[in-house]
Amino acid sequence: MAFTRATGKHRRPSRAARVSANVAGIATLTAAGVVAGVAAPAFAASDDAQRPEDTGLTQAVVIGDVMAEHVDAQAESQRSAADEAAARLQAEESAKQKAVQAKQRYEEAKRKAEEERAAKEKAARDEERKRLGTFVSPIDGSYVSTAYKASSGLWSSGSHTGIDMHAETGTSVHAVGMGTIVEAGWGGAYGNNVVIQMADGTYTQYGHLSSIDVSVGQSVTPGQQIGLSGATGNVTGPHLHFEARTAPTYGSDIDPIAYMAAHGVNL
Repeated sequence: MAFTRATGKHRRPSRAARVSANVAGIATLTAAGVVAGVAAPAFAASDDAQRPEDTGLTQAVVIGDVMAEHVDAQAESQRSAADEAAARLQAEESAKQKAVQAKQRYEEAKRKAEEERAAKEKAARDEERKRLGTFVSPIDGSYVSTAYKASSGLWSSGSHTGIDMHAETGTSVHAVGMGTIVEAGWGGAYGNNVVIQMADGTYTQYGHLSSIDVSVGQSVTPGQQIGLSGATGNVTGPHLHFEARTAPTYGSDIDPIAYMAAHGVNL
């Protein structure tokens, strides 16, 4: 008795069906994390030689790895750029801080220098005012040889209107304080004489000079030489006649010893 097979039973799966099954199996195993260990045997079990169209999943995996490496490289590049930007910002901030600190140091040094300069200038001005306000003796190292108001027929008024100070001809005669020359020349009985209007409004006179070193309108300072002593005019010998006055004219004399003492000088 002959046997016949039912149509469609016990037929070998077509090639397309087998490839689809292999791919599906590999996909399933890949999802389970075992594609590396199973993929090769699964393909080896196939009774046909592997063809390029059967390796789509492998290509997909390779492409995925390449893309992942590319993404990692981009991320690393971005991190590096971010780090460089942060470092650059930090360096710029540090430079700004240093610039601010340098400017502050400069301003502080400038302020101190200006304060020191101002202090020195003030000290110099004070010293100058002090010097200009100081009175000195009309002749260094001299002494009074004839007192104020001494009586004698040598003077037309009958008394001495100033003091005589011992001095040889040619001795330097100084302005006793700061002032302005109001007379410089021949003064009759006073011989060559100089009259100075002092800063406080009083006057001083220097008579019997052998020479005169100043002129009318000139400003003088304490201790400045105005001439040399001598024996010109109505004299018996070389000396300096010194007067203190309330006006530039004769007859306004005041005690020169008291006048100079009031300005800190003892004659």
